[in-house]
Amino acid sequence: MSKRVSDKILERLLTLHPKIIDLSLIRMNDILNKLENPQNSLPPTIHVAGTNGKGSTIAYLWSILEAAGLSVHIYTSPHLVRFAERIRLNGKIIEETYLQEILEHCEKINAEEPITYFEITTAAAFKAFADNPADVLILEVGLGGRLDATNVVDKPLSTVITPISHDHEQFLGNDLSIIAMEKASIAKKNTPLLSAKQQRTVADKINEITDKNGGKLITDWDYNKTNSGFNYNDHFGSLNLPAPNLSGPHQISNAALAVAVLRHQTTLKITDDCYKKGVTNANWPARMQNITDSPFGKSLAKGSELWLDGGHNPAAGIVVADTFKDQEIILICGMMENKDTARYLKKLAPLTKYLYGVHVDGEASHPAIDIVKFAWANNITAETAQSVEQALAKIGTNTPSKVVICGSLYLAGQVLRDNDLIPD
Repeated sequence: MSKRVSDKILERLLTLHPKIIDLSLIRMNDILNKLENPQNSLPPTIHVAGTNGKGSTIAYLWSILEAAGLSVHIYTSPHLVRFAERIRLNGKIIEETYLQEILEHCEKINAEEPITYFEITTAAAFKAFADNPADVLILEVGLGGRLDATNVVDKPLSTVITPISHDHEQFLGNDLSIIAMEKASIAKKNTPLLSAKQQRTVADKINEITDKNGGKLITDWDYNKTNSGFNYNDHFGSLNLPAPNLSGPHQISNAALAVAVLRHQTTLKITDDCYKKGVTNANWPARMQNITDSPFGKSLAKGSELWLDGGHNPAAGIVVADTFKDQEIILICGMMENKDTARYLKKLAPLTKYLYGVHVDGEASHPAIDIVKFAWANNITAETAQSVEQALAKIGTNTPSKVVICGSLYLAGQVLRDNDLIPD
């Protein structure tokens, strides 16, 4: 596949700083000043931080807002197949020629000053969002929150914290209280902050930081599962909502959080029917995605299921285990070398019939044999495979199987690309 012009520009931008990640707001503020501060001209912004469930929560927010007839910009990271997925203008992935234009403009105005890849590309996204009208922007934190390049929006419409757990420990440490402090620091004065249910130490820290920053922590909402979906409650009243479109029992909590966010703001008008439509129409690639009808899925025995999930930390492993509770699954697993593979597999061990460890091509991932060793340590029968395709071939076509490709968004992106399931 030939490189896009934007890919060549992005390669140049990678060379502007010796580190991929160097948390600071100094360089970000400098380039935004040179761009005439587009962050001050954004649509009403919903700022989303957390460890797990950010993508799914964003999907529900987006779907509900579009059901209300509102135009929605979205900024997320990382991408799965191509960078342009990170920037959606009015719900559509940014066009290649426009992406080239804004990247080149930011590259020129930066004048080769040191700046990280995420900082300069986030600045480019802000310019695109500011230059194109929309009713609302959903803005995902890249890493942490306090010093993340997105944390330059002074007056967001709402701030959101999804479930917090261990991840990116080389940057945020392994103390959950400190991680919570970093993420809760997106709280802004007089701005609603809505948090998913958290561990007690995390909830206490979120409360402390929100209060310190003058934010308004919203706690008067709850939900409970029903036979047909879930019931959402707050001081405005109750909503009986259908089952979320995304797979997995955890998706009720993600959908309920999105509903709470939108119910506790006064700028955007949303009817009860929009919540129902939004919950049932939400989509998000590589989050417990059923790809049975893909070429890879069709290579398995008739009656098999093939699932794809990009979750990559121990909490994500629990999500996979809860989704397939009391079922027998086969895993095809690849993980980055900085991820806790042993703990990821721990909850999956009782339901895993077999595991194939794979290396994620072109990425700093664990060798396939290391994945297998982590599996053995959890009493999972395992062997290596040179690729996902080879693992599927080893599973064969004789017996129907439930197969989950898991452990890495990078691996998920490659699977989507190879099956022509590129997000659009």
